[in-house]
Amino acid sequence: MTKEQIIEKLPYEAPFLFVDEILDVDEDGINGCYTLKHDEYFYEGHFKGHPITPGVILTEIMAQIGLVCFGIFTLKKEIEANKIRVAMTSTAINFYKSVLPGEKVFVKSEKEYFRFNKLKCKVEMFNEEQKLVAKGEIAGMMV
Repeated sequence: MTKEQIIEKLPYEAPFLFVDEILDVDEDGINGCYTLKHDEYFYEGHFKGHPITPGVILTEIMAQIGLVCFGIFTLKKEIEANKIRVAMTSTAINFYKSVLPGEKVFVKSEKEYFRFNKLKCKVEMFNEEQKLVAKGEIAGMMV
């Protein structure tokens, strides 16, 4: 399965698709990126006159790249047969920097374990200056 095919298999579409590109992927992890557009729907009210990307959106970016894309790659045969879906079950994320409209973020995810259809990953998000934006753990079930 190619990087582009992984993105095509995502169960999201605009305005809730937060994956531009998968940079690399293997059995141990995945790296990808997303550029936040200036006109994203969530900036309108967060915050008045000073838009900042909500933490829940940053978490979603990390989950889409670091858990769902990686889960699709991990279970590519089952995914191709439409026999499985990925659902996030838990997150524990710490935030260190704000992300503004127009910024590009990079997600690095490393597999902690995959057993009993549960995938758990350590995830980190960096800005274009390679400064840490957020990090933590995300887990999900393959159902």
